[in-house]
Amino acid sequence: MPELPEVETVVRELRPQLVGRRITALEVSRHRLRRPWSADWLPQLIGRRITAVRRRGKWIILELADDQHFVLHLGMTGQLRLHPALEQLAAHTHLIARLDGGRKQLRFRDVRRFGCALWFGSRKLLEEFFKEARLGPEPFAVDSRYWRQQLARTKRCLKAVLLDQRVLAGIGNIYADEALFQARIHPAKLAKDSSGAESARLRQAVTQVLNRAIARRGSSIRDYVDGSGRQGEYQKEFRVYGRAGQPCPRCRGPIERIRLAGRSTYFCPRCQPLRLKKESARSSDTSQKRAIGP
Repeated sequence: MPELPEVETVVRELRPQLVGRRITALEVSRHRLRRPWSADWLPQLIGRRITAVRRRGKWIILELADDQHFVLHLGMTGQLRLHPALEQLAAHTHLIARLDGGRKQLRFRDVRRFGCALWFGSRKLLEEFFKEARLGPEPFAVDSRYWRQQLARTKRCLKAVLLDQRVLAGIGNIYADEALFQARIHPAKLAKDSSGAESARLRQAVTQVLNRAIARRGSSIRDYVDGSGRQGEYQKEFRVYGRAGQPCPRCRGPIERIRLAGRSTYFCPRCQPLRLKKESARSSDTSQKRAIGP
């Protein structure tokens, strides 16, 4: 699934190509996505000029004239690219926005159809949507006090906290594992047992890993390509994710895979030892045994 670095890359690629262009026509497929198409908003977009392209969490926001907002989520396999109008239409293309009188087309392709497209008639309505979704702050601007409080108040493991979009917006499975490895913290460690130093290390590791991934245009594992159709490069630099049984880049011990928060989780048991507080050890052992599966 595209995470923050992939979505940010698409936004940076599309911004100079889209800002100033006008949507002259809009077509949607007969297949519904994660959310059904709404006939109400289609006419609202036609004829409006794109004034800004930005990101919030894993959402792509096209700001239009007259305070209109067209918002897309890539889901698991979504691709958002600008194409020449005469270029052949790829299978699983579910939305076509014709630009500049039809010379260019912004196409949204989604094989598994877990993505979606929404319209909001004002910034206020858009912000209310994110508020109702309880979308957390961006990782780059998270306050250290807020972060420490979030960890202290939950009995969940750190991997689960990082995946929770209500705590931090945009982080998914790949970058949670990579950040925990960089911070040298076991993913099964209970968040409330994290020391102040561990909390600070993890917060810093999250931003460093995300920035490195953005610089490499994200990670292409299956379907992801950026706004120009290029694959990302960060998958070549994974230290633990997807590397079960391979040597750790630090200690050369084998990377292990367990299941936490319903997701495959990769870590180095030597570099990320699980040190438990006495009062938490028994409960954590029980929860980890339940989490680890075949």
